[in-house]
Amino acid sequence: MDDGGHGEQHEHQGQGERYLLFVWKTSGYELVERDGEPPAVGSEVEVEERRFTVTKIGVSPLPGDRRVCAFLGA
Repeated sequence: MDDGGHGEQHEHQGQGERYLLFVWKTSGYELVERDGEPPAVGSEVEVEERRFTVTKIGVSPLPGDRRVCAFLGA
């Protein structure tokens, strides 16, 4: 049965509902999962009561994970 291409659209919409933050810490890096749309480059994000700036938007560093990842700098 033809769904008119809507199945693929729903798949992309679902991907936008969750994203990752690649957070720098003194002990290394940590991935934090968040709901909603990823923040824009240059915007500030709070993680564990610390503020970070989004330096780039890319793909998740996890193999096979198609979520968007916001990379944060201090």
